[in-house]
Amino acid sequence: MDILTWTYILVGLSFALYIGIAIYTRAGSTKEFYTAGGGVSPLANGMATAADWMSAASFISMAGIIAFSGYDGSVYLMGWTGGYVLLALLLAPYLRKFGKFTVPDFVGDRYYSNKARVVAVFCALFISFTYVAGQMRGVGIVFSRYLEVDIETGVYIGMTIVFFYAVMGGMKGITYTQVAQYCVLIFAFMVPAIFISIQLTGNPIPQLGLGGTVQDGSYLLDKLDGILVDLGFQEYTAGRKSMTDIFAITLALMVGTAGLPHVIVRFFTVPRVKDARLSAGYALVFIAILYTTAPAIAAFGIYNAIDTVADKPVNELPEWVENWKKTNLITVDDVNNDGIVQYTPNPETNELNIDKDIMVLAAPEIAVLPNWVVGLVAAGGMAAALSTAAGLLLVISTSVSRDLFRTFVPEMTEKTELIIARVSAAFAVIIAGYFGINPPGFVAEVVAFAFGLAAASFFPVIIMGIFSTRMNKEGAIAGMVTGLVFTLAYIIYFKFIQPESNTMDNWWFGISPEGIGTLGMAINFVVCYVVSKLTPPPPEDVQEMIQEIRIPRGAGEAHNH
Repeated sequence: MDILTWTYILVGLSFALYIGIAIYTRAGSTKEFYTAGGGVSPLANGMATAADWMSAASFISMAGIIAFSGYDGSVYLMGWTGGYVLLALLLAPYLRKFGKFTVPDFVGDRYYSNKARVVAVFCALFISFTYVAGQMRGVGIVFSRYLEVDIETGVYIGMTIVFFYAVMGGMKGITYTQVAQYCVLIFAFMVPAIFISIQLTGNPIPQLGLGGTVQDGSYLLDKLDGILVDLGFQEYTAGRKSMTDIFAITLALMVGTAGLPHVIVRFFTVPRVKDARLSAGYALVFIAILYTTAPAIAAFGIYNAIDTVADKPVNELPEWVENWKKTNLITVDDVNNDGIVQYTPNPETNELNIDKDIMVLAAPEIAVLPNWVVGLVAAGGMAAALSTAAGLLLVISTSVSRDLFRTFVPEMTEKTELIIARVSAAFAVIIAGYFGINPPGFVAEVVAFAFGLAAASFFPVIIMGIFSTRMNKEGAIAGMVTGLVFTLAYIIYFKFIQPESNTMDNWWFGISPEGIGTLGMAINFVVCYVVSKLTPPPPEDVQEMIQEIRIPRGAGEAHNH
C-alpha cells in the first residue's frame, strides 16, 4: 500500500479511538470537567502528563531544531526537561496541598484579591493561546503532507477533532484520550528511530547509535561535522549562540514550565499528594524515552537529508523531496542554473531550504523506510499536537468559566458553569485555529515564546507566594503586569515590528526573543519585592495559611481539597 493509504488507515484508527474514549468518558459534572473527578491512577496520569507535555514542539519541532542548530539546540532539551523536574518536585506538591488547581485560582486566594485573579486569568490566556498556536500549526503541517491538503485545511480538520473531545469530555475525556495518544506518539517516534539507527550504525538503540560509527568506520558525529564544514557551515557539535543567550533561553524554558497552567492541573486528577508525586515520577520516565532519542533522530535526519540532496542533480532528487515540495515546506531553486543542488550557509547562493518542522516527519521517507512507518509517524505527530492542544483549551475554558464567571457570579449553577466552560473552549478553538494558520514562527519557536511569557508573569508570583509571607497583592499584580508587558513588547518588536533587527547586535544584553522571559522574570521579581516592601503586609490569616502550606506534615489531608 502507498503512504497515503497507510496514513488514512492509521490516522483514521487513532482518531476513532480518541473520539470513542471521549464519548465513553464524557464529563457529567464540573469536577469531572476540570480534574477528571480526582480519581485517575498515578500510572495513567503519568502517561497523560507525558502526552500533555510532549507537544508538537517536542515530537515535530525539537529534533528539527537540533538537526539544524546542532549543539545550540540542546537548550530545548535542558530547559524543558529541567523545567518539568522543577515543577514536579518543587512546586506541584505545594500547589496540590494548597488545593487550587488553576494558577489564577491560586493567585486569587493567596493574594486575597479578585484583581490579582483577573490579571492572572489574562496572563494564563495569553500564554495558553500562544502555546496552542504552535500545536495547531503542527496539526496543519501533518495534514498538509500526508492528506495532501493545504496547511489551512489541515488546521481546520484538527480544530474539529480537538473541539469534539476537549469540549465534550473535559479533563476526564482528555486524560484517558492522552493515555492512548502517548502510546501512539512514543511508538511512532521510536520505531523509525530504531530502524534508522540500525540502518546507519548497526545499533538498534538510537541513543547509542548517535555515538556509533557509520559504514566507513568513522564516528557519525565526526562524519556529520566534516560534511557540514565542507559545505561551509559550522561544525554540528560546535555552538553558535553566546553563553548568555543559551543560559537565558534554558532558564526561561525551565521556569516557564513551572508556570504553565495545563501541567499544574494534572496533579489534581489523582486522589492524593502521594499519588501526585508518583505520577510525576512516571511522567518523567515516559518523557525521557522521547527526549533522549530526539538528538539521535536529529543527527540521523540531517545526515541522511544532506547525503541524499546536497550536490546532487536537480532532476534526480529522491522521491521524498518531491513529496514535501508540494507542502512548500521544502524548496529547491537552482539559482545558478548548473543543474546541481547547492546547499550553503549564504542565502544568496543557497538552493535548498528545509523547514525545521519537517525533519522528524520526513525522516522515515528520507531513510526509505516502509510506507507503514511513514503513516505511523503521521499518526504520532497528530497525537502529540492534539494532546497538548486539548489540555491548553481546557485551561482557557477553566480560566473563563471558573476563575472569571464563578468569581463574579458565585450563585451560578454547576450546569451553567459547565455550559460556559464548553462555549469558551469552542471560542478558544476558533482563535487557536487562526493563530495556527498565521503563526509568529515555527512550532518550537512559538512554544518558546509561551514559556517565556509564563516565566515572566507567573513564576515569581508562584514562588514568592509559597516561600514569602511578606509578598502581598500589590506586589503580585505589579509584578505580573510588568513582567508580561515587558516580555510581550520585546517579542512583538523583534518578531513583528522590526524583524530585520532581530540579530545579536540589537538584542538587550545579547538575549534573543526566545530567552527574554528570563529578563522579564528578573524584572517581575524586583517589582514584586519593591512594591511589597512599600505597601502593607498580607493579613495575618494569609500569613498563617502560607506557613501551613510550607510544612509537609499533614500533607495527606490535601486529598480532601
